[in-house]
Amino acid sequence: MKFSFRRLTDNATLKALGPGLITGAADDDPSGIATYSQAGAQFGFNTLWTLVLTYPFMVGIQLVSARIGRVTGRGLAANIRRAYSPWLLYVIVLLLLVANVINIAADIAAMGEAMRLVTGAGSAHLYALGFGLVCLGLQVFLPYGTYVRYLKWLTLGLLAYVATAFAVNMPWTEVLARTVWPHFTFNKDSVGLIVAVFGTTISPYLFFWQASQEVEELRADRAARALRIGAKDAGAQLNRIKTDTLFGMGFSNVVAYFIMLTTAVTLGAHGITNIQTSAQAAEALRPVAGEFAFLLFALGIIGTGLLAVPVLAGSAAYAVTESFRWRNGLDLKVVEAREFYAIIALATIGGILLDFAPVDPIKALVLSAQINGVIAVPIMTVMMMLAHNNKIMGQFTLSTRHTVIGWFGVAIMLVAVVAMFMTM
Repeated sequence: MKFSFRRLTDNATLKALGPGLITGAADDDPSGIATYSQAGAQFGFNTLWTLVLTYPFMVGIQLVSARIGRVTGRGLAANIRRAYSPWLLYVIVLLLLVANVINIAADIAAMGEAMRLVTGAGSAHLYALGFGLVCLGLQVFLPYGTYVRYLKWLTLGLLAYVATAFAVNMPWTEVLARTVWPHFTFNKDSVGLIVAVFGTTISPYLFFWQASQEVEELRADRAARALRIGAKDAGAQLNRIKTDTLFGMGFSNVVAYFIMLTTAVTLGAHGITNIQTSAQAAEALRPVAGEFAFLLFALGIIGTGLLAVPVLAGSAAYAVTESFRWRNGLDLKVVEAREFYAIIALATIGGILLDFAPVDPIKALVLSAQINGVIAVPIMTVMMMLAHNNKIMGQFTLSTRHTVIGWFGVAIMLVAVVAMFMTM
């Protein structure tokens, strides 16, 4: 049978995986890779448990986000605007925009440095500029259906980190034992890194993105309706969202687990513990784990960056345009949603320019993580309240089980933020 890219991308199973898969994969962006690499290099197998712990809470809060989008037919910011003071929304969106631009800058810089390492020549800044413009062009010029298909395929780039773990010698028995029963000492450094892992794994831009992508899916299907308006296929849609989110967040955490695992058994085992960027982790792997492991790790940085940067810019654009009731959507042409695409361009170009500014990228990334951690708690709280609001959700308010998981997630992030301030 002749291979057909279109036939493969139109496969029913792949079609069922959409917003949740892309959202989960985008969570393992280059700046996230740096955090997971640092955890593995510094603490070995003893931080693997964090990714097991965060999984149910990550699933819980992303299910709430997706449910709000599909039930109401509106994005997260639009729903917050309907239910609460606009000033609360403006403050949240402003902080989200700042954090996203800094994150974009860090991710583009990491992609540029990774390409320089792979090629062994050229300027990391020029590579970063090229990657930034490619990410911008994908969102502006590709039709939504084609764009989403490419994003789905870019998620496969993350499998490079799973392959890397199998390219080195791994004591699997010890790995499983330490995952369940870590030898861990709580101190300033370890608490700070745990907070960083939590903040990287549960990020506000993911909430806005997945809710808005559910709205995009509605727009892409002319026969579809927001569940609150037309609930004929409500059960099927909610099950699809559940499957999509469970798989997407599971994929995200498995990849993060293998990044942490690989750096633990290579860098950490050889005393290389001072890892601050994903490119540093890739470069440090070369003499320790060999050329093949280095190449897989570095190419993974580029692949996940191409996925994450559009998600960061897009989530900011959705949040801002929904706040001011401007037209938005990747299904619209530039002339139909000028403000939406202008914000995508400004966020992406702002990130590129930040890479050329005399700003310490590590300090900027720490600031971004701190902002994300701080605003995650009120956003998650508001999301939980929206999901219980009959005027917003109609008959599709949260079940008791989802409520418990969601509020536990809020509590986990609150503890993480308090711990962050105590260890600063």
